[in-house]
Amino acid sequence: MANELFKEHMLSTLGAITLPLLGEIDLSHPVLIVFFICLATVLAFEFVNGFHDTANAVATVIYTKALKPQIAVPWSGIWNFLGVFAGGVAVAMGILKLVPLDELMNLPVQVGACLVLAVLISSILWNLGTWYLGIPCSSSHTLIGALIGGSIGFTYYYGGSVNWNKAEEIGLSLILSPIFGFGASVLLMYFIKNILKAKKLFHIPQGDDDKPPVFVRLLLITTCTLVSFFHGSNDGQKGVGLLMLILITFLPAKFAIDHSITNQQILNTLNAAEQPLQHLLAGHTTNSAPILSAKKLIEQTKQEIGGNAKGSTAEIFKFRKDIEKVTKELKELSKNPAIQISEEDLSDLTDSYKALNKVTDFSPIWVIAAISISLGLGTMIGWKRIVVTIGEKIGNEHLNYAQGATAEIVGAATIGLSTGLGLPVSTTHVLSSGIAGAMVAQGGASNLNNGTLKNIAMAWVLTLPVCIALALALFALFRLFL
Repeated sequence: MANELFKEHMLSTLGAITLPLLGEIDLSHPVLIVFFICLATVLAFEFVNGFHDTANAVATVIYTKALKPQIAVPWSGIWNFLGVFAGGVAVAMGILKLVPLDELMNLPVQVGACLVLAVLISSILWNLGTWYLGIPCSSSHTLIGALIGGSIGFTYYYGGSVNWNKAEEIGLSLILSPIFGFGASVLLMYFIKNILKAKKLFHIPQGDDDKPPVFVRLLLITTCTLVSFFHGSNDGQKGVGLLMLILITFLPAKFAIDHSITNQQILNTLNAAEQPLQHLLAGHTTNSAPILSAKKLIEQTKQEIGGNAKGSTAEIFKFRKDIEKVTKELKELSKNPAIQISEEDLSDLTDSYKALNKVTDFSPIWVIAAISISLGLGTMIGWKRIVVTIGEKIGNEHLNYAQGATAEIVGAATIGLSTGLGLPVSTTHVLSSGIAGAMVAQGGASNLNNGTLKNIAMAWVLTLPVCIALALALFALFRLFL
């Protein structure tokens, strides 16, 4: 009897503990264990992402002898770390919106755990496999495929639907970015070759002592730094999105909305949004339906705030959905070509929906820090296989200074622009296609190594379907243990 009481006491203690950053966690013992497994797995994924993808950022600077690996890899890790902090959360929230989150939040946390683990484990397995073979494969493709596969499995068993519009938007970004990288690298390389005509830039380093001139070295270090920073700002956010998915799944009452934004602040924003709506109603008597719809939603949400909008988990779920609806309608209204809006009212509407968006689309600073550290540490190991592929195997000749700098300038610009638009892109594919473009610009299509390109293309084609199938199968398997 005493043993039974002791076990019950231990289970109760483990089920309701207070942790730094997370506060009080009220989960049963088995679920609590799964929660920590999920946290460890997402950090492991970002660690693998660091040495899998970030090797692309250091490939040129190491291969051209601009920096030694012992300096280049920690340097890149630091700038990846800073990039995650500076990148915001737009890409992270885009990743999160692939999942049928509303349905997920209404089910037991064990279901969400199955989805999260299926996505993470399938992503890690494919990343490790392609890294071991030295194939520059995209962690972004891997993650998107796994999220779609897990979501398909979820919707098959529990209803809801995959956000195919978001998947299409992300898919286009992943497809078009390497095409843009290839074309831009060809043009930039032609410019360097035919306009600058700097012979030193086209030197292929021979041996450890054959180092680039000071100016070339500074150029290559700068481009490496930019790629590392923008890689962190884009790829790091994917880890932030996954970690937020875990927190919302297991601790929805704490993380479904940003509790640091007070009810009064939200109420003030809603009141501010109503003023331009009143002006629009006065001037659009024949096209007032969308304006009235937005106004009605705002009134309903204000009533919830007057009640207990942040009380129980169910109330928080409803409040989150209503805030999302108001945000969406205000955004659509501000871009509706059939409604004439003054600059002042447009500015007020834009400020309002951006402020409301922060209630649901957010990430605590410690989440960003955890992902940054994992990504930075991962960068510091496992880089060599990918560096050799980038430096020696994409083209039939080894990489020269101009080709490396061209690929990284284009890569940094492409990734930075995509981050600004809130779209995930593949650092691997952008940089690999940039190197290929630079090789073609200098020596024609015959300058490409067809064997390596076939391997990269095969990985590119197979990644999505394999990861979709793997995550779907793992979700179905894990679900058997519920």
